[in-house]
Amino acid sequence: MGKLTVYKEIMRGYEAARHEARGLRERRQASLYAALPRVQVIDRELAGLGLKLVRASMGAGSTDTLRGTQETLRSTQEALLQEKSRLLTAEGIPDDYLTDVYRCNLCGDTGFTARDSAAPVECNCLKQRLIDAFYALSNLNDVLARENFASFKSSLFSQTVSENEGISPRDNMKLMRKVAEKFAKDFTPGAGNLLFYGKTGLGKTFLCHCIAKMVLDAGFTVLYITAPRLFKIVQAQQFNRERDAATDSRLDAVQDADLLVLDDLGAEYSTIVTDSMLFDVVNQRLLDGRSTVISTNLTADEMEEQYTERIVSRIKGYYRMLKFFGEDIRVKKKHAGLA
Repeated sequence: MGKLTVYKEIMRGYEAARHEARGLRERRQASLYAALPRVQVIDRELAGLGLKLVRASMGAGSTDTLRGTQETLRSTQEALLQEKSRLLTAEGIPDDYLTDVYRCNLCGDTGFTARDSAAPVECNCLKQRLIDAFYALSNLNDVLARENFASFKSSLFSQTVSENEGISPRDNMKLMRKVAEKFAKDFTPGAGNLLFYGKTGLGKTFLCHCIAKMVLDAGFTVLYITAPRLFKIVQAQQFNRERDAATDSRLDAVQDADLLVLDDLGAEYSTIVTDSMLFDVVNQRLLDGRSTVISTNLTADEMEEQYTERIVSRIKGYYRMLKFFGEDIRVKKKHAGLA
């Protein structure tokens, strides 16, 4: 489900909300008119006065005559409104009882606060609905509440300088965080691609989550999915197994999402079929100008051994490759918890 599909679904939701509001008003109106017939008469007279005011403003005659007619009509209108208010108050009914009850009074459940302007302004409720929808689409659910840039802790990584890398895992991770945060903060679809590679437990998935949250919060569509799950879905769809609306939505989002986060590449069972699928995903998103973040436990050499040259060449040519190294922090966290 791409951004356009999500947007259409939300607009349909707004339309349903407006329909619900109209239905509630009509039911209230029928009940009120049955209990207080005089209110129905007043509403009819007010509607007629409204038309007369419009005609009077467009009518012929002297200015004084037109002004006098308008004042008489407005005086009658005010008297009727006051009578209606008294009738409602006597029954303990608020004056706005017959007003449409919207979920958002600011935009009237349209999603826009400046509907008459050449450039409609998105209401805050629409922005929030889009973000909520993208969170649901991302498959991350509440994990983003725990794993984001605000909860990033560089203290988990060793300060000992690696002889091979010439930098400590902690300083390296600070650099990785800086790159990831800038990528997410400045994100626009097609702005670039990242590849996180290195052994397991070094924070690659954590940074993927951090990026996903910040990009989602900015109102973009993000699909987060592991490589094994992606290939399973695609294969099931190809052979007509487990196909449903949710599966179709995820498959659409693989190509349509502003950002695809493909985690744990290399954990899938590699075959000619999966290689072909991976190439299609990587290549098509490059052609469409859409950004991708990939994480893998494979080294650069292992990637060349596992995947075809055309896949590796596209990743090396169009992705910024970021190497993670050090000790498995998940093991360290587990030992720290036991201690």
